[in-house]
Amino acid sequence: MLETAPTKPDTQPPGRHRRRPAHWGLRLGIAFLLVAGTLAVVGARYYSYCQGASGPKTPVAFTVPEGASGGQVIDALHDAGVIRCGLVSKWLLRKSGKQEEIRAGEYQLTTNMTPDAVFTALSVPPPDVPTVRLTIPEGYRLTQIAERVRESIGIPVKRFLGAVDATNWSLPPYLPRDASSPEGFLFPQTYQFAKDGTTADDVIRRLLDEFGTEAANLPWQNADALGVTPYEVVIIASMIEEEARVPGDRPKIAAVIYNRLAKGMNLGIDATLQYVDPNPADGLTSSDFLIDSPYNTRLSPGLPPTPISSPGIASLDAALNPADVTYLYYVLCGADGHHKFSDTYAQFERDVSTCLG
Repeated sequence: MLETAPTKPDTQPPGRHRRRPAHWGLRLGIAFLLVAGTLAVVGARYYSYCQGASGPKTPVAFTVPEGASGGQVIDALHDAGVIRCGLVSKWLLRKSGKQEEIRAGEYQLTTNMTPDAVFTALSVPPPDVPTVRLTIPEGYRLTQIAERVRESIGIPVKRFLGAVDATNWSLPPYLPRDASSPEGFLFPQTYQFAKDGTTADDVIRRLLDEFGTEAANLPWQNADALGVTPYEVVIIASMIEEEARVPGDRPKIAAVIYNRLAKGMNLGIDATLQYVDPNPADGLTSSDFLIDSPYNTRLSPGLPPTPISSPGIASLDAALNPADVTYLYYVLCGADGHHKFSDTYAQFERDVSTCLG
């Protein structure tokens, strides 16, 4: 057996630690001072960086919404590349005392601005921009809207319709990307546009967005039960818009359309034929009724391929909430513009005799 030399007992009293060399604390202090100094230098440089700006000055149209907080505005400015830093700029805004002076409105800024320059720009009311009013009545089609845009904004009809055709406009889920035209989706409403600088694309997008806003609260879930797509709902609403003369007739006309579709009957709605009438000045003539077109619903089954006008909310609602009736026919009757509705062709003929003589 190999013997080992006895170890020297530890004479350090219990509860005590071995004493570190005297220079240990000095080294630790120096290291701390070096780290703190480095952080201070880095922080000062970053603070200075956040206060500055450099780089290209790309124009930015910036909107301050009503009720937006200073922090929300700073976040949006940072996301748009107007200022360098978000967190530091929020502190700079509070330090500037201009947090409560920021005004809602539209501003023309650029990328790579200093926070001070931005705070000054946003605390001065934006200049008034001369505007013009554009009113699109319910039931207007694209060609009529183009003429109204020319009258109000000065954009030539050909240029406006060219912009309609040049872009594959869409508004999911209502206007699909493969739609041939945004007909029916330029929402009828009164708008304000800048007098100068407004383009055809500006008008089209604004009217499409308004459709999305106005239609959002309608019961689109009803479309599945009715057996139609949202796009087909707008087609039906456009026919209702053209046919109805009094509000109470809208859901009944909608019911006639759905009832005829369910039975495989041609719709026979003259408003769809008027959409392609080559000479609308003389009304619908006997030769017009023979036009070979999917819009001639006297001859062609099913719905027309596109809406025939821009329906308002009341017609859209009627297309989603048809009356619970079995009517298949109607005829205009009376000076007030109401229709008489019937279930049978025999009753329809009697109504025609009564209403039209």
